[in-house]
Amino acid sequence: MVADININSKELEAALNQAMSKIAQPALLMESVAATLVSVTAQNFLAQGRPHWLGLKKPSDKRKGGMILQDTGRLRDSIVGSHTDTSATIGSNVVYAAIHQFGGQTKPHVIAAKNGKALKFNGRYAKKVNHPGSKIPARPFLPVDGHGNLQAEAVSAIESVVQIYLRSVIGE
Repeated sequence: MVADININSKELEAALNQAMSKIAQPALLMESVAATLVSVTAQNFLAQGRPHWLGLKKPSDKRKGGMILQDTGRLRDSIVGSHTDTSATIGSNVVYAAIHQFGGQTKPHVIAAKNGKALKFNGRYAKKVNHPGSKIPARPFLPVDGHGNLQAEAVSAIESVVQIYLRSVIGE
């Protein structure tokens, strides 16, 4: 069953027209959504993942406050948001961001001595060592899973932003 509702109110019609004109190009809303995604990502770093990231095999003393994925803070600080009239995105320009988000295997590579004449490894000395690569567990820091689903905290935060935006559009 379909129902038609006609409202005869110049004030409401004006408010709806104003809301529709703002919603037709919701750049301000998309800007707020992008900023919210960046904020949720920052909270993910503070919480060591949501859900909690797999711990470290060998936590080192140099690790900033013992925080996972935050030796220098470069990855955490690289997260930026952007938007258009119809979309909001976040991302990182750090090369290793994807392997930490999704997990994976690094390529085999050679490790050579930089500051000394040799490397000390398991009681032996060598000028270079062939490293077989490392298995990196997924530690999703962006608020989205591998299937594109937003984490619950991001959904709640974005819903709040949308409600605030819609209230401002209709003048509440």
